[in-house]
Amino acid sequence: MALSKTLNEAINAQIGREFAASLQYTNLAAHFDSHAYPKLAAFFYKQAEEERDHALRFVKYVVEAGGSVAIPAVPAPQPSVASIEEAFRLSLDWEEEVTRQIHHLVDLAVAEKDYQTRHFLDWFVEEQLEEVNTMDTLLRIASRLGEQNSTLLELYLPELAEED
Repeated sequence: MALSKTLNEAINAQIGREFAASLQYTNLAAHFDSHAYPKLAAFFYKQAEEERDHALRFVKYVVEAGGSVAIPAVPAPQPSVASIEEAFRLSLDWEEEVTRQIHHLVDLAVAEKDYQTRHFLDWFVEEQLEEVNTMDTLLRIASRLGEQNSTLLELYLPELAEED
């Protein structure tokens, strides 16, 4: 059964959003790299790689499901952030938006009775729970610490990475 035109187009749009998120996280990583926050930079470089992997997971699925891949243009990432807290606020907002987008794809798959796609999307539903929780936790920590104590967040990040 080939992927429907509606789902194919919606997944192609999601591919673009995943690549855009990868670029945004790369930009945040470079920002923290240039401000001597190596662990924050490494965290965001890892996030960028994960988003790219998500995009490729969608690409491979579209091909396997008999659809056609048409990657849309992606918007430029936000050029900078004023603080670590702002970086995590933006990241949480993006992850919550991606969650809504994934849920929309699930709704489309259910409406079309496309059980293959519905099953494929289960992984993303679980992944988004993890992503939102991670960004929410880091935002709350950054908020409590404030910018003046931001180096303490650098000490916390290795512990967070071990949970992955």
